[in-house]
Amino acid sequence: MALYHTEDQAMLAETVSQFMAEEGAIAKQLRHWRDRECKDGFGHALWKQMAEMGMTGILVGEEDGGMGLGHVEAGIVLEEIGRNLTPSPFLTSAVLAATALKHGSADLKGRYLPGLVSGDSVFAVAIDEGAKHRPERIRTRAEKSGNGFRLSGQKDFVIHGSSADMLVVAARTSGSDEDADGITLFAVPKDAAGMSHDAVRLVDSSMATHTKFDGVELDGDAVIGEVDGGREVLNAVLMAGRIGAAAEGVGVARGAMGMTIDYLKQRKQFGQLIGEFQALQHRASHLYSEVEIARAVTIKAAQLLDGGSERADLMASVAKAKVAKAAGLAVKEGVQMHGGIGMTDEYDIGLFMKRDRALQEFLGDLYYHADRVAQLSGY
Repeated sequence: MALYHTEDQAMLAETVSQFMAEEGAIAKQLRHWRDRECKDGFGHALWKQMAEMGMTGILVGEEDGGMGLGHVEAGIVLEEIGRNLTPSPFLTSAVLAATALKHGSADLKGRYLPGLVSGDSVFAVAIDEGAKHRPERIRTRAEKSGNGFRLSGQKDFVIHGSSADMLVVAARTSGSDEDADGITLFAVPKDAAGMSHDAVRLVDSSMATHTKFDGVELDGDAVIGEVDGGREVLNAVLMAGRIGAAAEGVGVARGAMGMTIDYLKQRKQFGQLIGEFQALQHRASHLYSEVEIARAVTIKAAQLLDGGSERADLMASVAKAKVAKAAGLAVKEGVQMHGGIGMTDEYDIGLFMKRDRALQEFLGDLYYHADRVAQLSGY
């Protein structure tokens, strides 16, 4: 399959690119909400606009009121979100939570998907239980209680946790902490008694929470998928999220690279444009090559996932690892080529470095996924 967009996908990309450049721009969104220390870290009005354009329901089936499109299309939106550093719950809500809800009952879909499609709801996904992404180990417990469950434990760095109308929570219903089986996913409403959030602002100004569950009572209808059979659903959620995060990372890399190239064409030293210095031209060429490779492997991962390929899981980690390296190079080169001013808040280039740092940790960093690629390849 060709590693570029179809005609319909190219039209979507053009529409989303123009919209994000105008409505999701750094000054209009990221700096605006950051400087006001917004408790949500993003604008609900923009989220509503995205819904009106059909973006929030891009992975929701047509039978549930969505667009019924795939992860390549979701990646198009995420790439433009990253390119403009637009603060948005798209990845957590329209990708991660939407993927989880595909495995939910008709009641759960009817309860939550209309709000997602209309832009009235925001969702979060609570998986990690520590500073690093280690979904293989789940300690949060959900014990049988009457016809439902009692949820106890803590989840860390839940993106948009305190803003979410519902949290998808991975909990253990049987077995020991590191068992592959015995995991169940739950849809926990925001007003659940016994759930509390300790909000933290991340380096890129987005908001996350350390969320505690102190005997949260849930009825049986809150279960997403099968009791004790949630690992398969969780893996599907993680695969979609990792490819989505890679797509956003490609956008961050392209945004930083574009800003740097523009600066090289404008800044003069010793009476000539710094972009005319051969050393900087070589570095810019190398960066372009790395970003294009990262973009290609991310599109490939999304295509494999949309096609139901068994190789999609491996390629998701390949994409996450490759994008981490390419985006890391893009933001570092960007700051360095801007010189001292690149370290100040006056220029936007430093904001790309902060977003890259937060995005690299989300759903596994470079080293986690490099190791995972090796394991999945038989090493």
